[in-house]
Amino acid sequence: TPGAVALTFDDGYRNFLESAAPILAGHGFPATVFAVSDYCGRDNGWPTQPSFAPRLPLMSWRELEQIAVQGIAIGAHSVTHPCLTRLPVEQIRAELSDCRQAIETRLGVTVDTLAYPYGDSDARVRQVASEVFQLACGTRLDFLSPAADPFNLPRIDAHYVRDQRWFARLF
Repeated sequence: TPGAVALTFDDGYRNFLESAAPILAGHGFPATVFAVSDYCGRDNGWPTQPSFAPRLPLMSWRELEQIAVQGIAIGAHSVTHPCLTRLPVEQIRAELSDCRQAIETRLGVTVDTLAYPYGDSDARVRQVASEVFQLACGTRLDFLSPAADPFNLPRIDAHYVRDQRWFARLF
């Protein structure tokens, strides 16, 4: 819908449950949380995490179920948060389909969306994603247009709009 906004949150950080979920619920805003299935209830210490990134707790399966019941959509963000473009096709397929299956099995929800870890995709990754999901999000900084690739949807990352000068240039 023209003028609409989709709110998405990668990784499944517990601070979403504590801070964002109550605000979203209070305003009736829908959102999607993209979860890393093998790290639910742990922290973001996956093998590809940069050493300078702070370790933060992730929501458990029970907490993901809690927000799903409240109307938050749960999407896939892979099994182990790898750089997908560095993997062979069969491993890409396993990262994506196994994540989807784990979330659907544990939460009893349908998972038809994906956010690529680090926004990392290429033609091979997008082809596999198209076999498993209905759409996938990257991290290309742009607005959505009718011509957008449904397996490389752009997003405007909140990290960039923290600077008011950048935000003013956005429009």
